[in-house]
Amino acid sequence: MASYVSHMLETVDILLTDHRNLLEIPFRRTHSVDLSSAIKQYISTKYDQSPDMFADDLRDIDRLRNDAINVREPHVSGIKRLQIYAAQLRYLGGKFPIDVGVDFPWYPAIGYDRDKPVLQNNLRFELANILFNLAALYSQLAYATNRTSIDGLKSAAEYSIAAAGTFSFIRTDILPDMRSTPPEDMDDITLDSLQQLCLAQGQESFWQIAIKKTMSDGTVAKLAAKVSDYYIFAADAARQSRAVSAEWIHHFQAKHHHFAAAAQFRQSRYCLQNKQYGEEIARLKDSLTCVNEGLQEARYINATVTGDLNGLKSKVTEELKRAEKDNDLIYLQTTTPKSELKLLDRTNMVAAKAPADIVNGISLLGDGKPFGRPLFEKLVPYAVHQAASIYADRRDRLVNQSIVVDLEAMTARLREILQSLDLPGSLQALEKPLGLPGSLVSKAEELRQQDALYRIKRSMEDTTKLKTNDLAIYQEGVALLEAEKAEDERARAKYGTDRWARPPSTTALAKLYQTSNELQTYLNSAASSDNLVQAKFRENEHILKILTGTNRDLERFVPSSSQVTMTPAIEQAASRLRTCLNEVSRLETRRKNRIAALKEKAKSDDIGPALLAEAARLEREYPMQKIEPGQFEKLFETRLQAYEPDREALVTEQEEQDQIIARLREANKAFLDARRGDTSTKDRQKALQTLDTGYAKYKELISNLDTGRKFYNDLAVHVTRFRDNCKAQVSERRIEASQLEAELAGQDMGRLNLQETRRELRSQNTAPQTRSRPQQQPPAETQEALTAPAPTRNPPPGGVMPSTSPLPVGVAGGTIGGGGIWTPDMGIRFGGAPNQPGQAGYPVPRRP
Repeated sequence: MASYVSHMLETVDILLTDHRNLLEIPFRRTHSVDLSSAIKQYISTKYDQSPDMFADDLRDIDRLRNDAINVREPHVSGIKRLQIYAAQLRYLGGKFPIDVGVDFPWYPAIGYDRDKPVLQNNLRFELANILFNLAALYSQLAYATNRTSIDGLKSAAEYSIAAAGTFSFIRTDILPDMRSTPPEDMDDITLDSLQQLCLAQGQESFWQIAIKKTMSDGTVAKLAAKVSDYYIFAADAARQSRAVSAEWIHHFQAKHHHFAAAAQFRQSRYCLQNKQYGEEIARLKDSLTCVNEGLQEARYINATVTGDLNGLKSKVTEELKRAEKDNDLIYLQTTTPKSELKLLDRTNMVAAKAPADIVNGISLLGDGKPFGRPLFEKLVPYAVHQAASIYADRRDRLVNQSIVVDLEAMTARLREILQSLDLPGSLQALEKPLGLPGSLVSKAEELRQQDALYRIKRSMEDTTKLKTNDLAIYQEGVALLEAEKAEDERARAKYGTDRWARPPSTTALAKLYQTSNELQTYLNSAASSDNLVQAKFRENEHILKILTGTNRDLERFVPSSSQVTMTPAIEQAASRLRTCLNEVSRLETRRKNRIAALKEKAKSDDIGPALLAEAARLEREYPMQKIEPGQFEKLFETRLQAYEPDREALVTEQEEQDQIIARLREANKAFLDARRGDTSTKDRQKALQTLDTGYAKYKELISNLDTGRKFYNDLAVHVTRFRDNCKAQVSERRIEASQLEAELAGQDMGRLNLQETRRELRSQNTAPQTRSRPQQQPPAETQEALTAPAPTRNPPPGGVMPSTSPLPVGVAGGTIGGGGIWTPDMGIRFGGAPNQPGQAGYPVPRRP
C-alpha cells in the first residue's frame, strides 16, 4: 500500500508542474487609428465648445489606446494599461454617442479566419475588444504562473477567475448596448464557452492545491467532479459557436472525461477507507470507462493531456485488479450496480466575478486616483445636449400648442364675431360719414411702414426655400434607402435567399424606414397648410393693396354717406357700442402683450445650468451609470411647472371674453334697433368692414408664415439627421454586402476548382490502360498525428443561420455516418439536426 501511495503522489507531482495540459486565450489584434482627430471633429461640429480646450485630452486618448493595444505579452503591467483605457472608454460613453466617427479594426483571436479584420464605427465595439484582451491577459497569466507551489496555484486560480468574470462582464454589460452584431468569436455563446473554460481551469487549480495539501479523498473527488462539469459546459457552448476550433472542443471533451475519471477514482479511495468494497469496485470500473472515453480523443489532443489520461488509466487498472482480488478472496461484497451509484457531490471554488477595477473603473478616475483624471471631463455630456433639446421641444410645444394657440384661437373667434356683426364698420360709418376713420388710417399706416405686401411675399419665398431644402435633404436620404434596397434585392436574386443570408433592407433598416414615413407625413401636412395660407393671401391681396396704398386710394374705396340725424336714442346706443368695442381692443392688446411676454419667458428659459448641475450629481452618485436623457425627466417636470399658471389663466381669459362678447352683442342689437330703417350708410359700412377684415387677415397671414418658417427650420434638423443616418447605415450595409459577396465568390471559386479536379480524375480513370502498370507498393506506415475533425455544430441560438463558408484549410470534413473517410464526391454538409452533448463525433459526456 505504501508503494502504491508513493507511486500515485509521484504521478500527481508531474501533473502539478506541467501547464501544457491547459489552454491560453490569445489576444485580438488591431491597428493604430486616429481616434483623437475623430473626437476633435465631432466636438467641433456637434458641441458649442472649442476642441482646442481639450488638446491635452485628445493627446492622452491616443496615448492610452496605443498603450492598451500594445499589450501582447503575459505580464502583470499590461493589466492596468488595459483597465485604464477601458475605464476611459466607459466614461466617454456618457460624453459621446457610440458612433463617434472612427472605424476600429480588430482581428479575431480564435477560429479559422483570423487574418480578416472586422471594422465598426462603435466605441462599445472598441471597449468589448479591450476587455476581451484583458480577459485573454488574465488567462495567459494563469497559464504562465509557476504551478509548483501552492501560492503559484492560488495566483493561477485568481487569474482564471478574473478572466471568467471579465468575459461575463462583456456578455452582460457591454454586448447588450453595442447596437451592432458582434464578430463570431465575440458573440454571446462563444464568450460563454471561453468563460466556462476559464472557470474549469480555475477550479482545476484548486483541485491541484487540494492534492498538494494531501486533503481527503472525498474533498478531492468533489473538486474534480466540478472541474469535469465546467469542461463539459465549455464543450456544450463551443459546439454552438462558429468560432471555437475542433481541437479546442476535443480538448474540452478529453478534460471532461479525465476529471470524471479522477473524481470516481478518488471516491473509490474514500469507499476503501470506509470498507465499502462493492462500491469501490463500481467506482473504479466507472473511472476506467471515463478514462477510455477520454482516450478516444487522443488523436486530436496534445501529448501532455494524453499522458495524463494514460497515467490515470494505469493507476485505475492497477487498483481495480487489487480491489477485485481482495473482494473475491476476503470481503465478498456484491459490486454495486452503476444505476445505484450515488451522484457525487460538488465543491465549487470559482465564480465568474468581474474584478472590481473593471466594474468600478469609472470611480477610479479622478485627480489623485489610480486611473488618473477622466478625459474630456469639462465637455458637456452628449446626453445633456440631447436633454436640452428635448426640454426645448417640450417647452415650446407647451407654450405654443397648449397656451399661445388657445389664445390666438380666442382672438380669431372674437374677430369672426365682429365680422359677423359688421363691426366696427357700421359704427365708423355712422360716427364719421365723411373722410376716413382715425383707426383705419392708423392701421393703414402700420401696414405701409411694414411694407405688408412685400413682407408677406418675402416670407412666403423664404418658407418655400426652406421647404425645398428640407425636401431635397429628405429625398437624398430616401434615395439612399431605395438604392440600397435595390442592391440587396439584386444580390438576393443572384445568390438566392439561402446563400444571401442577411436580413432584407426593410428589416435591417426598419427604424430608418419608419422615420422616413413619419417625415413624409409631416411634409404632406405642411404642404396642405402652405396651400391654405397661399389661398388666404390670394383672397385678400387686393384689399391689402388698398390698405398699403395712399389715403386717397382709401378714400376712393370708402364712399361717403349723407349726414345722419343723431337722435338721443342713436347717440346713446352708439356710445354704448363704442364702449364695448374699446373693451374688445383692450382685450386684444392685453392678449397680444401676454403672448409676447410668454414667448420671451420661454426664450429666456435656459435649462443648461440646471442640467449641468444634475449631470454632475448623477456622475457623482452613479459613477458607473451612463447618463441618459431620460434621467432628467423629473427636472423637466419641475421646470415646466413654471408655465402652469399661464395655462390655468386660459379659463379666466375665456370667461372674460365670453362676457365681453355678450355685452357686445347686446349693445349692437340696441344700436341696430335704434337705426332701424336707415340705409344711408350701408355702402360705407360695408367698405370700412372689408378694410378692417383685411387688416385682421394680414395679421393672420404673418402669424401663419412665422409658424411655417419655424416648422421648416425645426424640420431641417430632423431631415438632416435622417439623411446622415441613412448615409452611415447604408454604408455599413454596403460594406457588409461586399464582404458577404467576396465570401460567396470564394466559395464559387472553390467549387469550380473541385469540379475541375473531378474532371481530371474522371479523365484519368477512363483513359485506355495501355501502359504497363507499375508494381504496387504497400502503404507506408505513418506516425503523423491526425488533424482533428471539425464537429457538426449545434445550431447557434437566436435563429442565426449556420455558416456557409467552406471548411478551413487543414481541417478534415469528419467521418461519415457508418464509418468511412470523406471524399470530394460526397460533398460537404454543414449544420444538421440539433445535437445533444456528446453527439457530433464526441462520446457522451460523463456525469460522475
